[in-house]
Amino acid sequence: MSEAAILSDRKGPGPWTPSARRAAVCVGALVAAAALTGCASQPKPTAQLVRANTLVSQAEKDQAQRYAAADLQRARDELSSARSAQADGKNDAARSLADRAAVDADLASARASSAKAEQSAEQVHHSLDTLRQQLEQNPAPSPIAGPGQDQP
Repeated sequence: MSEAAILSDRKGPGPWTPSARRAAVCVGALVAAAALTGCASQPKPTAQLVRANTLVSQAEKDQAQRYAAADLQRARDELSSARSAQADGKNDAARSLADRAAVDADLASARASSAKAEQSAEQVHHSLDTLRQQLEQNPAPSPIAGPGQDQP
């Protein structure tokens, strides 16, 4: 017999007064709502996975494999784990792993950019040193005075 049928079969004031019945029904509804909320699955972390995938791809294009291999590999591993977690229905874990993959991919890109900038700076310094050496070996000739000008 259902709870509602049991409650409606009782006659007389007894322990189930109308206000007690309402309270019991409200409590039952709240318990049912809480149970359903607890069982409801979190939304899929689609946006986080797309973002992480995009940042990993960008890091690969930025040559992070050359300059920040460990960071890039960690990002790839976390992205792979995030995809597996999502496939298993573990959306919270997938979201967290995707966020971590995005951070590590971004770090790999930043380190690659920094390393390339340092390398460019070293090349500029090397070029400047070469120019200085050439100037020291071959000083610039003094300007030739034109006709009618005094020579020093």
